[in-house]
Amino acid sequence: MGAGSWGTALARLLAHKGHAVSLWVYEADLAERLRGTHENDRYLPGVALPQSLQASSDIATVLSGVGVVLFAVPSHAARGVLMQAAPFLSPDIPIISATKGIERESLRLPSEIIREALGREDDSRIAILSGPSFAQEVVMEYPTAVTLAATDARLAARLRRAFVTPFFKPFISADIVGVQLGGALKNVIAICAGISDGLGFAANTKAALITRGLDEIARLGRAMGADPATFYGLSGMGDLFLTCTGALSRNRKLGEAIGRGVPLADALAATSSVAEGVYTTQSAVALARRHRVAMPIVTETDRVLFSGKAPRRALSDLLAMARGKETDAARNTSLGRQEKP
Repeated sequence: MGAGSWGTALARLLAHKGHAVSLWVYEADLAERLRGTHENDRYLPGVALPQSLQASSDIATVLSGVGVVLFAVPSHAARGVLMQAAPFLSPDIPIISATKGIERESLRLPSEIIREALGREDDSRIAILSGPSFAQEVVMEYPTAVTLAATDARLAARLRRAFVTPFFKPFISADIVGVQLGGALKNVIAICAGISDGLGFAANTKAALITRGLDEIARLGRAMGADPATFYGLSGMGDLFLTCTGALSRNRKLGEAIGRGVPLADALAATSSVAEGVYTTQSAVALARRHRVAMPIVTETDRVLFSGKAPRRALSDLLAMARGKETDAARNTSLGRQEKP
């Protein structure tokens, strides 16, 4: 469910493995073209899709007789799509979320949205797929390692077998909270890293932002019950590094435009795909306030995006906070001095 670049790339991977795959496409015109050309010309142009891959904009058709659902809908639209899908999904069908974001209104993670929208009592039939993985590189079959998280170890092992190929390797985790937070919050740090690029700063600055940004993510994760070790694995540090440095990163590119002085609305209009980090920034600030966790990089990024703060001033203010021992900073705030939530 979801025919953006990531959903399409995963559907292609699964279909090439011999699975019977149906792809739900939000845009009816795109679904029609995809059936005729076997190419997603909007989100993954130039990539041939298997003839066996079935595409439709009708949810009932796509979900008829399925055994597993892979959900790759942007977080802002996730609840509405899931509520449309609910009548066609029995409680025992596993749902794999490949959505990276946090719902703005409720501050819910994708697994929580799935559970609420489908009326499920627990997370036992929900899994999370996340980690450093550009869709374009997956379809080119470059070696890729990701995290597949589920509270049910047997379900995780079964789903892993569905995905694994000589070039695509999922590693199993039980920490669905940490894996989702890593996948969502790295986009916010990537926007800030892009702002640094747009301002003309270089590797020193980006290395500091990535390192201290990871500390902010891990701190909030600990407050929300995640395993701290998760943030130093593929779905944490791995995805953060990729998204902050990769040329294909939508969030880094958007941040770079902001750093060059492009207004947010214009930067968003220039991308055909969703830059999840923009709205995740607001959710992250709200979660930090709720859990009384200092996240200065996230906070300054929010001020640049939504309060008109000058990017150069935001980076200068972050550096002005840096003081004391690094171990003290790790316990208190991302670049040093404690900032009140």
